[in-house]
Amino acid sequence: MPTLSQKRQVTLPKDLCDRLLVQPGDDLSFLEYGGRITIIKKVKGSSDGKLKHLKADAKYSDDDSMQDIISQRHEPTQRKKHAA
Repeated sequence: MPTLSQKRQVTLPKDLCDRLLVQPGDDLSFLEYGGRITIIKKVKGSSDGKLKHLKADAKYSDDDSMQDIISQRHEPTQRKKHAA
């Protein structure tokens, strides 16, 4: 079983890397949610063209979009209080 080193490093077992086609030097992302860590291998070009059919709405700035998502994250808690 892998353990965390003094440098906060973890060695992935070779058989796991072989099954997942992960090799030294691969670019990995780490996501944490609900106390679990998910490791995702980044593959260059894997999302090319997936969103090309979408067009940005010029009336919304990047800052407006960011503020909107931040406010949405806080609304479910407020809605539950009002629904009760």
